[in-house]
Amino acid sequence: MAKVLMKGNEAIGEAAIRAGCVHFFGYPITPQSEVPEYLAKRLPEVGGRFVQAESEVAASNMIYGAAGVGMRVLTTSSSPGISLMAEALSYIAACELPVVLVNIMRAGPGLGGILPSQGDYLQATKGTAHGDFDLIVLAPDSVQEAVRLVISAFELAEKYRNPVMVIGDGMIGQMMEPVEFPDEVKGPPLDPGDWALTGCAGREKRIINSLYLDPDFADRHNRKLKAKFERIREAEQRWEAYNCDGPCDLLVVSFGMMSRICKTAIEELKAEGFKIGLFRPITLKPYPYEALRKAADKAKRIISIEMNMGQMIEDVKLAALGTKPIDFFGMAGGLVPSPDDVVAALRDSLKKAGAGGKAR
Repeated sequence: MAKVLMKGNEAIGEAAIRAGCVHFFGYPITPQSEVPEYLAKRLPEVGGRFVQAESEVAASNMIYGAAGVGMRVLTTSSSPGISLMAEALSYIAACELPVVLVNIMRAGPGLGGILPSQGDYLQATKGTAHGDFDLIVLAPDSVQEAVRLVISAFELAEKYRNPVMVIGDGMIGQMMEPVEFPDEVKGPPLDPGDWALTGCAGREKRIINSLYLDPDFADRHNRKLKAKFERIREAEQRWEAYNCDGPCDLLVVSFGMMSRICKTAIEELKAEGFKIGLFRPITLKPYPYEALRKAADKAKRIISIEMNMGQMIEDVKLAALGTKPIDFFGMAGGLVPSPDDVVAALRDSLKKAGAGGKAR
């Protein structure tokens, strides 16, 4: 596989094609607009269909319909656009349809700005939309990992018939990095099995529906969705543990692009004799609580570092179970902490932990 230099948004679009997705419905919004721009040109070259919807609401219902007839389908958006898709996402999850969404996050709340942020963590993992359902949420830290996780997202969506969201901040979408793609495009559209609406000649009709007026039936359906996500929780947790082999003075917890900035800061302090580990959840939902708990057991103290006001820290606290003090450092509004900013935050936490490196 040869490497090619690509902008993140364009690589995400190409990854979807390599996953066998040739149907895209979406609406432009910065900083993800290059995804639909790329696919508008690329999809016709592979016999695909691109539709620019009149709004994010329309796009979310188009993917609902396309998935319902057994098509492998993608939409992408950014923060406020994802909010507009919330109602349809609840319907899609209730109908157990396999769709993939990408959220290239921008600053907020409100319209915010077009600069990068991680301010949609809680939306993606805790409160996407109404009702009892869960998304699978994947968070890449590079353009190459975004390619890998987009391809994986289609596999997971189809394996569990569940919506999958890939979230990255604006830097992931706008930066250029060398990436590799699978040489072969994935096979034909997904197997419609016994659920997709493919025409009922020669078989009983099928209904895709999320309106359950019988409370007993609705209760059973909710329990079915819950049991499915428990299977996902058992089988699909992913994470990276960096410098976590032995005891450490401090454990940093960070996700996405922010974790790469943290690694730079950790290496600087490592030269001074400090032992600092980093735990990066790759699946934000299901969150790898047990793996983080094991990493936290080796640390004197924990710090969560995010490009928001501390949206992941509740999950970090749940993992630690009150056994370790937890600090937080973050910036929002489109500000990206520099390695120097992170070093300063780590020094404060190291001081609280009573850690002493080499004399400076």
